[in-house]
Amino acid sequence: MCEKNRLLKLITALILSVSLLAGCGESRPESAEPSQPETDKIVIGFAMDTLVHERWLRDRDIFVATAREMGAEVILQIAYSDSREQERQVQYLLDQGIDVLVLIPHDAVSAAAMVKKAKDRGIKVISYDRLVKNANVDLYISFDNVKVGELMGQAAVSQTPEGNYLLLNGSEGDNNSAMFRDGYMSVLGEGIKSGSIQLLGETWVVDWLYENALADMQKAVDSGTEIDAVIAGNDTLASAAIHVLAEKRLAGAVTVVGHDADLDGCQRVVEGTQYATIYKPIDIEATKGAEFAVTLAKGGLVQANDTIYDGRYEVPFYKIDPILVTKENMADTIIKDQFHRMEDVYMNIPKDEWPVQ
Repeated sequence: MCEKNRLLKLITALILSVSLLAGCGESRPESAEPSQPETDKIVIGFAMDTLVHERWLRDRDIFVATAREMGAEVILQIAYSDSREQERQVQYLLDQGIDVLVLIPHDAVSAAAMVKKAKDRGIKVISYDRLVKNANVDLYISFDNVKVGELMGQAAVSQTPEGNYLLLNGSEGDNNSAMFRDGYMSVLGEGIKSGSIQLLGETWVVDWLYENALADMQKAVDSGTEIDAVIAGNDTLASAAIHVLAEKRLAGAVTVVGHDADLDGCQRVVEGTQYATIYKPIDIEATKGAEFAVTLAKGGLVQANDTIYDGRYEVPFYKIDPILVTKENMADTIIKDQFHRMEDVYMNIPKDEWPVQ
């Protein structure tokens, strides 16, 4: 009987020891908040077309940083100017269980199918900077792109009110290219009609690539026709145009206008080989884009300040104003806003010629 009692006490002690050890792993201060499950975190799918141009690096960095500050995770995908790859990447994002899709489409038309896939899953879609056509996105955030073109046209005409014009439009698959063109053609139209401006020709630069613009510009110069002004879809295309002009010792003699206010574009403006660029405050677009993405993911409403017709639907449009930049106002715009540093923009200019701040 004694042997049985000792065995029973031993078993009881072992059971109590296991219980105490199990309890130790769960102990935490009473005031500690339980950690939220990972599924509660907002996940944003950011499908970008390319990072080739300087401005997209800035968009990416500001967008991701803002989203993270708001407690959201960003899954980034870069299609590198390939519509099929972008379609695969969007599918991947949807399969990750994202809460909202932010899309910079490579092709404005084919991207509509990507938007539909997201909407079929109940996922909100923001068309970032470039509009997806016929898709009824939940929000389009961009600059007043027609005004961008108007400012470009006005800048060119202010320097070259008459003469031979060449247009290097952006990629035809990018809806912004058409909007820029609408803007500067609204300015050039009267001169073309009166004959004071002769339109030598225009080209749509495939995928916005420098090398494609270079080839198009070379053809125009090799034709032997005098060129008085070039309106380029962005500063990358303007750079290609100026490269060809420089080989003919015409850089600075031909009015060249671009846009995006890339660092090298701003350098050319102050150096005198490019007359103007258009400053689009990307920090506003990227910050607002991230904030709107988080708001939509939480089921909230976004207050747009305009609407835009996408070819089938009127969609909410958060529109941001662009700013014309020339040598005269570089310090009051680009430098003042710290978009680029003074020492970087004016690095090829003698320091005693820098503007006073």
